Amino acid sequence: MPVTFHVLGPLEVRRDGRPVRISGRKPRMLLATLLLDAGRVVGADRLADVLWPHRPPRSAQANLRTYVSSLRSDLGPALIRADGAGYAIDVGDGALDLLEFEALVDRGEFAEALALWRGAPLSDLPGSPVWDRRLEPLHRARLWAAEALIDRRIQRGDHDGAASELRGLLAEHPYREDLWGRLVLTLHSGGRKAEALRAYATVRAQLVDELGVEPGADLRGAYELILADEALPAVPRQLPPRLPDFTGRAGEVAALGRPFSVAVISGPPGSGKSALAVHAAHALCGAYPAGQLHLELGLREPGDLLAEALRGLGVPGVPPTVGERSALFRSLLAERPMLVLLDDARDADQVRPLLPGDGSAVIVTSRRRVTELPGAVLVQLGPLAPDEALSLLGSIAGGDRVAREREAALAIVAACGGLPLAVRNAGTRLAARPGWSLSVLRQRLEDDWLGELRDVRTSFDDGYARLPAEAARTLATFRLLGASAQPGWVVDAALGRHGADDVTDLLVDVSLLDLVGTDAVGQPRYRVPDLIGRHALERAPALPLGGPRSDAVVRVLAAWTATAEHAMARLPTTVFSLTAARAPRWRLPGRILDRLTADPVAWFEAEHEALAGAVDVAAGSGLAESAWGLAAAMVPYLDLHCHLGTWRRTHTAALAAARAAGDRYGEAAMLRGLAQVSLYQDRYEEAADGFTLSRQIFSDLGDRRAEATSICGLGAVSQFRGRPAHSLIHFRNALAIFVATGDRHGEAFARQAIGRACLKSGDLEQASESLGQAMRLAQELGDAHREGCVCLQMGHLHQAMSFHQHALEIFESLGDRHCGAYALQSLAGLQAARGDLARASTGLERSLEIFQELGDLSGAASSTQLLGELYRSAGRTGLAHTYLSHASVLRRSLPV
Repeated sequence: MPVTFHVLGPLEVRRDGRPVRISGRKPRMLLATLLLDAGRVVGADRLADVLWPHRPPRSAQANLRTYVSSLRSDLGPALIRADGAGYAIDVGDGALDLLEFEALVDRGEFAEALALWRGAPLSDLPGSPVWDRRLEPLHRARLWAAEALIDRRIQRGDHDGAASELRGLLAEHPYREDLWGRLVLTLHSGGRKAEALRAYATVRAQLVDELGVEPGADLRGAYELILADEALPAVPRQLPPRLPDFTGRAGEVAALGRPFSVAVISGPPGSGKSALAVHAAHALCGAYPAGQLHLELGLREPGDLLAEALRGLGVPGVPPTVGERSALFRSLLAERPMLVLLDDARDADQVRPLLPGDGSAVIVTSRRRVTELPGAVLVQLGPLAPDEALSLLGSIAGGDRVAREREAALAIVAACGGLPLAVRNAGTRLAARPGWSLSVLRQRLEDDWLGELRDVRTSFDDGYARLPAEAARTLATFRLLGASAQPGWVVDAALGRHGADDVTDLLVDVSLLDLVGTDAVGQPRYRVPDLIGRHALERAPALPLGGPRSDAVVRVLAAWTATAEHAMARLPTTVFSLTAARAPRWRLPGRILDRLTADPVAWFEAEHEALAGAVDVAAGSGLAESAWGLAAAMVPYLDLHCHLGTWRRTHTAALAAARAAGDRYGEAAMLRGLAQVSLYQDRYEEAADGFTLSRQIFSDLGDRRAEATSICGLGAVSQFRGRPAHSLIHFRNALAIFVATGDRHGEAFARQAIGRACLKSGDLEQASESLGQAMRLAQELGDAHREGCVCLQMGHLHQAMSFHQHALEIFESLGDRHCGAYALQSLAGLQAARGDLARASTGLERSLEIFQELGDLSGAASSTQLLGELYRSAGRTGLAHTYLSHASVLRRSLPV
């Protein structure tokens, strides 16, 4: 049963329209105080000030709880909640007349808002100074709404109705000279000159007799105007008609419904800036009865625009200079405050001479973010939300038609990028062709969107034509780079020069490039809106022949390659890294490069998606070396954080590009990377095939060190398949090559792998020797990750928790969750063996969670088996059976 509250008059509560009795003055005052701040917590001290304004009793807090309990009994327990040291009341939409009044005023629905008032707010209660903070703005809003409603009556020629309402306001505010002046002029405009003169005589006598002052200049001016029997100045009503199907933008409309001197609406072409401005201006007309001016600025000069405005104000002879015209314009609007709409402004310099003085309001629309006007309300438009765009499409093409083909309608508004102008174009196309299904237009938009949306093309062409060549080229390049947000330095690379912030700032200022935020390493990131990027790409062939567009993409990819390799070199482990020697590289300045990659893991995390997108762009453009070089540079990071999906996707795309280009080395590098992913995903046959083929290609090309990396992969496959003898052969073969080629990092890996294989086969002496050699190498090289891997094996060799703990600390410090999970698993095994079952269980559960998250079935099977054995030893047979059964299922799912 809905409960409604009414404070605009005596306090009333109703349930289903019938009054609810609230007994007692203090509970009613408590309820009134909560309602004035509905939805917010009111402190107990403030409530006490209202209920006991002089001195609260000692039992005040207890009494408050009693009153709250009483209110909950009357209203229901859910409405009033205790929160900390206070209380709050939560009301639904439309359940409190005060909030409904404010919402109606924001929307310009003044008559409906005023109809909610039944008298002075809370007139049946004693009142409190605590309430004044809320009630005084409410009274001002009511007066403003009443005056706006009077202005609307005057605009419609209803002078009698306006005069009647003015007299009602004067009964409440008998000394408001501005209201008296408007009454005098309204009576005069309505042909009631004698009444107008009597009204002036009444107020003059009142002021002289009661206050001892004469009327002010404005009121005297109105009187003298009547005596001279002059017609009132013509009122300019220049606003364009509002769009009857204006849709959405509720937040922006509300912002423009609040008082302002200057508001600037900016946004990309087609975002509905003018439509919003006209809609908001019509809602504000009532507040500016002296008139509304409208100027189309475009590329026109301020002097010409001022001349047009002055002629619209009835000035017969326009002064010769811009300064004089601007001064006269301000003078006229100081006497007659107006609403001024300045459409399609170029910049702040064009707008400044057109700004009136205090009292008037100016709405500016501009493609540029005009931020240089002090105190301006800034409204930035983006695309419509999908439901708003659908509503607009339905209002033009027919709501039933859109509802019947909702899927096609959603595709149409998506193809329109949510831009109101594009959606309007699409709607008018459908309205003009009632025989079309929406699927017809959907297909046509996919085939030739600019041909279908001609108004959008015109708007975009106009904005594009104003751009310098570098800015236009940047837009096309961003589009070619895909949907991922790009760091700011991409503009430098695209243009082939450092410090291209001027181009970036220009594109952001004219709303053609979106600043989407700042990433974890402090880089601003940018994205071109979809339709703008597609338009720029279609216009790009008009640029000078010779491929500035393709050259820009090559440079950006070269910059990604150089930066990714720089960051890769700073990662804690880069063993088996391969590079594309012939891929182009474009380097950022050293200080910028060092700052960006100071934390290489954070840089890769920030650029993860953009790098993957760059691989796709390179592969799709036939730039094979850039594609596989970038994919290879990502491997140490992807390995460290187990981003196996990205690893497989980038390598698959780069492998196809390398094969298409006949790049055998790139093919082998990508095959080896894909084989490693397959190994991690327990796809052993697939891994063995990839390692074997890559080994053969590296051998054919004479790169023995790269061949050794594939041999190590084969050793790992044998090891996971439970064939330690085979794995030892592979690892010893690889070790010989690493030693011969002087690759000490590879040597450390191979010696550790040999030690692990010997440990598995029970050759503890050889295991100890190999692991010791691997540890010395790792420490000499400063390779902390390799040291952690060796520690893990030494922990197994010596059954020493200290090694496992040290390995875990290393992996956690490097952010390697995968190796860390294996360290947790090994540590837990020793803890369980020593009877510390609680810690062992915690460690195994953590490791299992990580293995499951990363998709490591082999690791998950081992942790599940160990948990089952642990619970069995603890006598928890039911739980043990569950884990052991699940471990058996996991092991059966592993490839042989």
